[in-house]
Amino acid sequence: MQQGQPMIIMGDDAQRVKDKDAQEYNISAARGVAESVRSTLGPKGMDKMLVDSTGDVTITNDGVTILQTMDIDNPTAEMIVEVAETQEDEAGDGTTSAVAIAGELLKNAEDLLEQDIHPTAVIKGFNLASEYAREQVDEIATPVDADDTTTLKNVAETSMTGKGAELDKEVLADLVVRAIQGVTVEADDGSHVVDLANLNIETRTGRAAGESRLLSGAVVDKDPVHEDMPTDFEDANVLLLNDPIEVEEADVDTSVNVDSPDQLQKFLDQEEKQLREKVDQIVASGADVVFCQKGIDDLAQHYLAKEGILAIRRTKKSDLAFLKNVLDAPIVTDLDSLTAADLAVGSIERDTTEELFYVEGGNSHGVTLLLYGTTDHVVDELERGIEDAIDVVATTVSDGRTLPGGGAIEVELAGRLRDYADSVEGREQLAVEAFADSLELIPRVLAENAGLDAIDLLVDLRAAHEGGDAHAGLNVFSGEVEDTAEAGVVETAHAKEQAIASAAEAANLVLKIDDIISAGDLSTAGDGDEGGAPGGGMGGMGGMGGMGGAM
Repeated sequence: MQQGQPMIIMGDDAQRVKDKDAQEYNISAARGVAESVRSTLGPKGMDKMLVDSTGDVTITNDGVTILQTMDIDNPTAEMIVEVAETQEDEAGDGTTSAVAIAGELLKNAEDLLEQDIHPTAVIKGFNLASEYAREQVDEIATPVDADDTTTLKNVAETSMTGKGAELDKEVLADLVVRAIQGVTVEADDGSHVVDLANLNIETRTGRAAGESRLLSGAVVDKDPVHEDMPTDFEDANVLLLNDPIEVEEADVDTSVNVDSPDQLQKFLDQEEKQLREKVDQIVASGADVVFCQKGIDDLAQHYLAKEGILAIRRTKKSDLAFLKNVLDAPIVTDLDSLTAADLAVGSIERDTTEELFYVEGGNSHGVTLLLYGTTDHVVDELERGIEDAIDVVATTVSDGRTLPGGGAIEVELAGRLRDYADSVEGREQLAVEAFADSLELIPRVLAENAGLDAIDLLVDLRAAHEGGDAHAGLNVFSGEVEDTAEAGVVETAHAKEQAIASAAEAANLVLKIDDIISAGDLSTAGDGDEGGAPGGGMGGMGGMGGMGGAM
């Protein structure tokens, strides 16, 4: 106050939401994100159709894909999206579970806040529960060997169930496991390292997913640059080139005036000479095959064909990098420095039906999963499902632990957390119990998405776990409680630990905020008047933007 007048310290466009309003605002936004993906959870989960601003359609039930594609325009909501992205990066699967648990934690935390329990006490309780739950995950987990093909297939099938890959999951799971085993090496300390850089996925439409194949080496979806070039080689000297086989252009804009046909011909002859020299450099190195990331001039194509050299231009950067691994060859960036030492030996085979090149090195370090689907949408969703399966199988091989699925681990952890809560003093005990209740969201949602009675099944699950069956989970197909580990429904322990940790940290981050100060409208886009919390009030959820249209 200054001479009885309030001191203005914020601009006219600034917005501020304080105390309880800020907490309600943040919790509402976070829960809105979590609830948008809950219906996709589990084998019976529904899909979302996402239409972007250009009209491209994505049909998927992959949590991180949905959240990344949605036009979310709210700072708190974007914090929850980061949970899914972290889960995807660290574990490869479990994104929907992590986000759903984070939303449920905040819902239960809101109930505690209404009982005048301070956010600090809730945060401390959530931290205690998260740490204890992760310790119990390690205790419950079952060890698995890297060569336990049966268990690894079960992990892959569990990941694929409910996604586009489900119909042919047995065939695809076998391909995934063989692919992972093909790029796994044993370290000096006895641990197993999975090098996913040596695993590539190529997709094609027009055939059923069950016809997908695992190939040793690389697949290149390109045509020869000249029809007279040979296409098959047993032991070819292969050149990987990131330098155009074209006439070199001047660094600056230039113009040349000619006043006779002879002068023009000299320029043309000089260009031809440059191209001939480039081809001669390739021929002198002994190369039989050239994969070029840049362009190849028409005249150079003619010269290469005359020399019996196979050339492929505009090879994708990712394909060239994978060929480098497969052939154990360097990528040449300057033809002038090319020598025979820059070449690698490999076999090249042309599939005229599929119009693909198959490339295999002498000691091939890479494998390719060739996935088929009937349409573009089908094969895109299939690829997302396979990528998740690859990640969880790779994590299982590296981590060496599995857990029962079907909500079994969540119910078991919830029971153990309630027992643990009795030893926690103060109001934090209520937060630990709330954490336990939040974990049971997973079996509840699995039942709801399958059209089953969630309350009755949760009671049955609790009874089974109290009776000592730590592997009792929900079979959403039969609606019965059974030993899910024995039924082959298994998950990787690392993914569950990561989901619990990410969900707890995100919830705590939201709960710790008691004041939101925005220089403009409370949206991340910063334009438009919609959304945001006006003038210190709640103002709804602040721009959740295109979420409504995405769901």
